[in-house]
Amino acid sequence: MTASVDARVAPSREVLLDARNVIMQFGGLRAVNDVSLQVHTGEIVGLIGPNGAGKTTFFNCLTGLYQPTSGSVEFSGQPLPPKPRLAVRAGMARTFQNIRLFHNMTAIENVMVGMYSRTKTNAIDAIFRLPRHRREEAASTERAKELLDFVGLTGSGDTLSRNLPYGDQRRLEIARALATDPKLLLLDEPTAGMNPQETRQAEELIFRIRDSGLAVLVIEHDMRFIFNLCDRVACLVRGAVLVEGPPAVVQNDPRVIEAYIGMPATESTTPNWQQPGDNPGEGVEDA
Repeated sequence: MTASVDARVAPSREVLLDARNVIMQFGGLRAVNDVSLQVHTGEIVGLIGPNGAGKTTFFNCLTGLYQPTSGSVEFSGQPLPPKPRLAVRAGMARTFQNIRLFHNMTAIENVMVGMYSRTKTNAIDAIFRLPRHRREEAASTERAKELLDFVGLTGSGDTLSRNLPYGDQRRLEIARALATDPKLLLLDEPTAGMNPQETRQAEELIFRIRDSGLAVLVIEHDMRFIFNLCDRVACLVRGAVLVEGPPAVVQNDPRVIEAYIGMPATESTTPNWQQPGDNPGEGVEDA
């Protein structure tokens, strides 16, 4: 685990995601204010900030759910159209703060849904179960089993997703995102509501995802988790980037400490991110 944590981004790595001067305005409210952020291949980047800082809104701008008021988002060197299906096809997948599974479908069926954007079968193929449909269905089933094994859900394929424990539902949502064959995985509070053991399992899973060749951008309120996980961390406050850098720099920045505890940092008020219970705003919906 230590070796994974200590791996840092090589300067020569390709810029995969390049968001520049992104602004998202809702009437008189500027939820995202001139945010620029890059993610390189093979990198884990964290996005932190108090509740209402604009983290999820920024995610929505990146993945096409929102069209930014101004600014640009490029992926693999190409402008990313503000449409979710095009973002997925380009190689970007995400999970959500609130789990969004198909609860009346089995685990394996949920994962297979994620492969839809990569299949070529049309309605006629499916209705008449033509050879192409049968081949793709068999391949999708096998790939879904592999992904369930990868995220730690071996043997759960036939279980309805609503009957899975909470932590397993989180892992299933990640498996479905991986089924789209992404280059970049965006995780929105992947450990919200998890116990310490589940959080450790989530950390190990994200390292495995990174080691498989994907880049990861993650929003999280659990400071111990995010500072142990990431190569770089950016802190948003009131929609703008307050500070960005290596975890050791960000976690000791007085501006970050003040943003979380609401007063200037002193010896008596500086939080110890390593102490249990220091998960500011955990489980609360972000703006």
